[in-house]
Amino acid sequence: MISEDQIKHIAKLARIRLKKKDIKKFQKELSSVLDYVEKLKKVNVSGVEPHTHTVLVENVMRKDQIDVKTKAKSEELLGLAPRTKDNYLKTKQILQ
Repeated sequence: MISEDQIKHIAKLARIRLKKKDIKKFQKELSSVLDYVEKLKKVNVSGVEPHTHTVLVENVMRKDQIDVKTKAKSEELLGLAPRTKDNYLKTKQILQ
């Protein structure tokens, strides 16, 4: 089990002020966490590949290509605008 002095030292490093009852509580909790870490160290993981994610992550973005329907719709909407330039809506300048 972790000593009270070690808990006080950890609290000092973390800049946490602990009361006497908190020291006892953290002494038990931190000891339990460290005991569990020791158990994990004993697990044989020699055949397991390292992962950065627990779920397979892959790129799901679509290809960047023009859709005929979308292009027609864009042209129709641009035709409704009072002013356009180079396939963009043209607005009044708001910043100088």
